[in-house]
Amino acid sequence: MPADERQALENDFMEAVPDADVLESLSPEQLAQVEEDVLAAAALVMQDKSMDDEMPVAAAEWVQVAAGEFVDADSFHLGEGTAVIFQQNDERVLRFEEFSVTNGPDLHVILTKHPAPASRSDVGEDYIDLGAIKGNIGNQNYEIPADVDLSDYQSVVIYCVPFHVVFSTATLN
Repeated sequence: MPADERQALENDFMEAVPDADVLESLSPEQLAQVEEDVLAAAALVMQDKSMDDEMPVAAAEWVQVAAGEFVDADSFHLGEGTAVIFQQNDERVLRFEEFSVTNGPDLHVILTKHPAPASRSDVGEDYIDLGAIKGNIGNQNYEIPADVDLSDYQSVVIYCVPFHVVFSTATLN
């Protein structure tokens, strides 16, 4: 399929994903069915997106302050690679290396206080959202705001915002 047709199809798919208000009104059974349907459709429409971000400046100038290995959330939501937090003076960067995760709608990179969240309740309401995932494959960097106290956060999570589903976690050591 030509790239422009695939992009149009992916845009149509994303517009068809129910918004947060609709999802909140569904019963747990209905939500599970919608999630299953959307993720199955996503697998057909959403192409993998590879990244290859470099470190912002020479890697030797950054100090590693935490790291963890991504693990699968379950048998369908798969993830692997390394999450590393680097610091240089007041700047902090979360870096994914040799990263891969199952693609899905509206995936975000979040920091949580739970060491290995498996559900929405484990993630809680007090997570730090570092933004939409840049790609589901490859090396990538995310800036961590200076006001975030890293000692409060124990894991990096790839999180599907509309469905509140954990795709992969990396417990930070």
